[in-house]
Amino acid sequence: MSSGEETGMSTGTPLLQVRDLKKYFPIKKGLLSRTVGHVKALDGISFDVRAGEVLGLVGESGCGKTTAGRCILQLLQPTSGSVQFEGQELVGLSRSQLRPLRRRMQIVFQDPYSSLNPRLTVGSMLREAVTTHGLASGDAVNRRVADLLSMVGLSPTHAARYPHEFSGGQRQRIGIARALAVEPRLIVADEPVSALDVSIQAQVVNLLRDLQRQLQLTYIFVAHDLSVVKHISDRVAVMYLGTIVELATSTALYEHPRHPYTVSLLSAIPIPDPDRRRNRIVLTGDVPSPANPPSGCRFHTRCYMAQPRCSQEEPLLREIAPGHFSACHFAEQVDPGRPA
Repeated sequence: MSSGEETGMSTGTPLLQVRDLKKYFPIKKGLLSRTVGHVKALDGISFDVRAGEVLGLVGESGCGKTTAGRCILQLLQPTSGSVQFEGQELVGLSRSQLRPLRRRMQIVFQDPYSSLNPRLTVGSMLREAVTTHGLASGDAVNRRVADLLSMVGLSPTHAARYPHEFSGGQRQRIGIARALAVEPRLIVADEPVSALDVSIQAQVVNLLRDLQRQLQLTYIFVAHDLSVVKHISDRVAVMYLGTIVELATSTALYEHPRHPYTVSLLSAIPIPDPDRRRNRIVLTGDVPSPANPPSGCRFHTRCYMAQPRCSQEEPLLREIAPGHFSACHFAEQVDPGRPA
C-alpha cells in the first residue's frame, strides 16, 4: 500500500504530511528519577492535509488529539516520525530554523483567557505579532490591528482594552485575531469552543468557517464534540489511545462509520427531537492506560464486536472504500445502527 493510500491522499502534493508521528513521555521514579516506562501519547499516526481543507481530529479525552496538534507545530518535540509542511521537514529543526515558519503555522488555544497576556492590551498583542514578523510598520500597523478586530466581529475601539474586560467568546475571537495577524496558511484549533457557552459555540464555529473560506485557510480542528466537528470539517480522523482508528470524509464517517469506536461515539450525540431516541451504545470498562496499551487492537477490551483475533493481531489502518480508512479487522461487518 502506498503512502498516499495509507493516508487517503493519493493525488497532488498536500500542504501538510504527517508520517508515523510518535510522542512518548517518560515515567520517572525513585530518588534518581530513573525512567521506568513511557506514556505513549502518540503511537504512530499518519495523515495528509490539503491546502484549504478542514481536518477534524476527534476522540475521548486523553486520546492524543492535543498532543498531535502541538507536535505538528513543534510546540512539543516528537519522539520520532516526520512532519512536512509545504514540503519542508519540521522535525529536528532548531528554534531559529523554525522561527520563519512560525507565521505560516498558528494555533488557537482551548482556554481563551490563559492564552492571552493579562498585562497587555489587545492592541499591543496584535501589534507585537504584526511587527515581530515585519508585516507592517508605522500607521499601517494600527490599520492592520483595526482590520483584524473587525474581521473577527469586534470593534477597533476594543484595541485599548485588556483581556479581563471581555467575555469568554470575545476573548476567543481575540485569540483567533492574534493567529490571523501573521497571515498563516495552517491553523491548529485546539478545542476552540469547548470552554464556551453553548449559545456562543455556534457563533465562533461559524466565524472560523467563514474565515477559512474567505482567507483560504487550512485547519486541523481538534475537538471531542462530534456535532461541532461535523459542522466544520471536510474530513474527520477518529483517535483512540494514541492512534487513528478511522479516517474518512465527514459525510461518509457520520453516515457510514466503519469502526465500532466511531459508532459508539456517534451514538452519544443527542438528537434535538423529544420524540426520537438514539440507540445508545455504552462502552464497558475504563480506557486502558497509554503507558501499557492492550495487545492487538487497542479497543478490543471495550469493543462489542471483539473476537479472539482482536487481542492477538493489531489491525492496520486500511482503505475499505474510496477515501475511507478503518483500523478494524471486521470493518466491513460494522453496523452503524446498533451493536452486534
